[in-house]
Amino acid sequence: MKETDRKEKKLSRTEDSVWDNGAFDTESSVRSGVLYLCATPIGNLEDITLRVVRTLKEVDLIAAEDTRNSRKLLNHFEIKTPMTSYHEYNKIEKARALIAKLREGKSLALITDAGTPGISDPGEELVRMCAEEGIEVTSLPGACACVTALTLSTLPTRRFCFEAFLPSDKKERQQVLEELKTETRTTILYEAPHRLVHTLGELLETLGERRVSVCRELTKKHETVRRTSLSEALAWYEAHEPKGECVIVLEGRSRAAMEQEERQEWEGIDIRAHVELYESRGMDHKEAMKQAAKDRGIPKRDVYAALLQEDS
Repeated sequence: MKETDRKEKKLSRTEDSVWDNGAFDTESSVRSGVLYLCATPIGNLEDITLRVVRTLKEVDLIAAEDTRNSRKLLNHFEIKTPMTSYHEYNKIEKARALIAKLREGKSLALITDAGTPGISDPGEELVRMCAEEGIEVTSLPGACACVTALTLSTLPTRRFCFEAFLPSDKKERQQVLEELKTETRTTILYEAPHRLVHTLGELLETLGERRVSVCRELTKKHETVRRTSLSEALAWYEAHEPKGECVIVLEGRSRAAMEQEERQEWEGIDIRAHVELYESRGMDHKEAMKQAAKDRGIPKRDVYAALLQEDS
């Protein structure tokens, strides 16, 4: 038997085993008293999973962020399950009512306008309250704009952070931007089209030049991914009005650049000033001495000796 034939036969046996063990059990139905987090398409309706369609048809009730928007999705897939609203403005009071139904043994699906429930929407509150009440929650994976944009960005994907929409409060917003100045991971932000230029300008002013990918209309007919720099992205969208929801994928701060800046802070100052620099940032005296010694590449005892000599 040829080697390729043996490999194909082995693969076939493995696949049969997986199916036989129920890993892809399409016959199972929803369970009573369980909350199902169902990911919905972020644009292209074909991105919904077979499991989500089946679950939405079988649960007793669907909680939707916007019932008018979700009605279009349900009608497309001929889903007749009753709906109720669950959104930012009723998330606490309505969550209690939904939990009461789950306690009665009803099965419930939660959907958002687009993407995975609980990501930058009130679903996280319902999940938290269910967990506190001992109610089972399971998540049905599917479309998610932040991960879709990240994989298209060409920026590093091994380490990333998700900031969703920047806060609207000016003070809190500036605080988050300041934190991003030293963030070394790839950062993902959501933004509405009418605020995109303003946000790109803030990022450039606060963080300096970075590589960035601006993703628009993901999975839709007019999907675009602009891979460029912050300054060039800002110039482009100042000249071309953005349309459609946007995801900004931002390059993290270079560790080498951070180390160089830190070195510039203590180069040219004496050891005492070096130690006091770290003490001013909240380090105790012992830790400040240790960090100064590390920076200078000398033993800690030499830093201690230098401080004693200055005091004498």
